[in-house]
Amino acid sequence: MPEIELSAGTVAYEDTGGDGPVVVLLHGLLHDASVWRHVVAELRTDHRLVAPTLPYGAHRRPMRRPPTPDLVNELIAEFLERLDLRDVTLVESDCGRAQTVAARHPERLARLVLISCEAFDNYPPGLPGKMIGLACRVPGGVPLMVRVLGWKPLRRLPVGFGALTKRPVPDEVVERWLRPLRTDPAIRRDFRHYHTHVRRTELLEAAQGLRRFQRPALVVWATEDLMMPREHGRMLAELLPRGRLVELRGTRTLIAEDRPQRLASLLRWFVAEG
Repeated sequence: MPEIELSAGTVAYEDTGGDGPVVVLLHGLLHDASVWRHVVAELRTDHRLVAPTLPYGAHRRPMRRPPTPDLVNELIAEFLERLDLRDVTLVESDCGRAQTVAARHPERLARLVLISCEAFDNYPPGLPGKMIGLACRVPGGVPLMVRVLGWKPLRRLPVGFGALTKRPVPDEVVERWLRPLRTDPAIRRDFRHYHTHVRRTELLEAAQGLRRFQRPALVVWATEDLMMPREHGRMLAELLPRGRLVELRGTRTLIAEDRPQRLASLLRWFVAEG
């Protein structure tokens, strides 16, 4: 996997290459770029897929500057610039950083796709988001959280990965996501710093900025999501000047895990028509 040295630290990323339309895929907390593996497999023949692993706890190299949500916003914009990615379809699931990037740094974007993600005042999102925030504030809380998430009998609980998917994530994928937090104290420090520096007004500010985003935008929302309120999908689509809403059944937050083929077909259609 290639890496790029950015101002805050080293970021690994996947890049399928090619001359097709550029699609940049952003993952959520406690995941890495592998959450997009099925979508990439569907689209790689006719799109260039670029998927960075952001410093959300599953990253392998600690950051030189401790990450915060605001720093990650700037990191994403710098990543697009350093790779000279243009006419980008920026896609994000679970986290809300793409909203701020689109509001503040729209110059390299051709389209925006928001998939069941943090928005408005749902930040941190749902019970799992609040539990993570608590774990980051209690001494020893992060190692305990990782042990709970990693214990197979508890993985499907609604405070863990069970809140994110209707179908179990393969064990080897979960192990990949949790290993950095389990084994590296510096990664745990990054994770704690990120969560103790959440600015709760960020996504409310981003929503105002999205009203000026004049590119095509697609909002894809899971009707059975346990973390992201269904009405937030409609609200995002309505405030975006060229927004469209597609709701999907049979999935929770991580549509890329539950219904990757359907999500890939929506992305292919949107890039071609949007």
